[in-house]
Amino acid sequence: MPFASWSVVTVDFLLVLQLALGGVTLAAILHLVNAKWRFDIRYFSVCFFALYPLAFCLLLLLLLRGSATFPWVGLFEPVPGWNHLGFLAAREIIGFLVIGILYGLFIKFQAVSRRSPAEAGTFRNIALCIPFAHVLFCTMVAWDFEMTLEPGWSSAIFAMYHFVGSFGMVLAVLALALMLLVHYEVLTAPPGEYIFNFLAQMMLAFTILWAYTFFAQYLIIWYANLPDETGRLFRMQDGPFARLFWLFFIMRFVIPFVILVVPYSRNTRGVIALVAVCIIIGYWIERFTWIAAVAAPSPLPMFSPFSISASLVIFTTAFFLVRYTMKRYGVMK
Repeated sequence: MPFASWSVVTVDFLLVLQLALGGVTLAAILHLVNAKWRFDIRYFSVCFFALYPLAFCLLLLLLLRGSATFPWVGLFEPVPGWNHLGFLAAREIIGFLVIGILYGLFIKFQAVSRRSPAEAGTFRNIALCIPFAHVLFCTMVAWDFEMTLEPGWSSAIFAMYHFVGSFGMVLAVLALALMLLVHYEVLTAPPGEYIFNFLAQMMLAFTILWAYTFFAQYLIIWYANLPDETGRLFRMQDGPFARLFWLFFIMRFVIPFVILVVPYSRNTRGVIALVAVCIIIGYWIERFTWIAAVAAPSPLPMFSPFSISASLVIFTTAFFLVRYTMKRYGVMK
């Protein structure tokens, strides 16, 4: 299986994983800052944690594929000690188990947090751990599945760039999914109209923050002009992946910023939905460009029958998992 085709599964894995983590992280952050609108969205957002078992299955599949997932596997030249398949598998699986337990406890105690002061205190303590766990775990995932795919290439800000962009995508998915559920009147407790404005404001904030991390990383690499660092970016922006590189920048920053910076847009559902779609597609293209450009000669395999079939299976499974969980938790009718 060509690396570029198999890298599509890696991109789908990252998207599914970030959705599973981001829904819980958003609920935790809103609780910690005492946001009043958290009661409108917290049970809805944690339903996306139903994707976590799917993400774990994809992780095992990617680890079993070895060299198809990680181009450095089997190289005869020395690679950094971090690039060892056994060590990578161990830390990822252990990390998945720890995060699964922590996030599961958060969801459990969120449901009973109003029952007693003791349970409310336990819930708050767990919520305090969520942002730290999210950053540490996403840092490891960003390094393993993107940054270190090219041995010797590194960026001090790559992890931040990765999870800031991922959280912006999560907000876009939540906003789009919530709009669809409200439109079809299938929610048991529809949120206030202000929710979409708040989500749009957060989408704008994370769009700006993503652009800052993107430029900060790019500027440092460009200014230093070290061959070991610039080669990867030059392949992305000047080689066969150049169109995808500039496309995801436009979809992730130019379009969302130009539209959401206008107050009217942040109060119009249709406009917010359009921006959300741009962010989601831009995120997928961004991840594919960073991953596939490491070893693939061109991005054409992303349109192969295998790539399309794999993505359809993964996202169809994800849809039914989230739908089942929302009905089980009483979020949907």
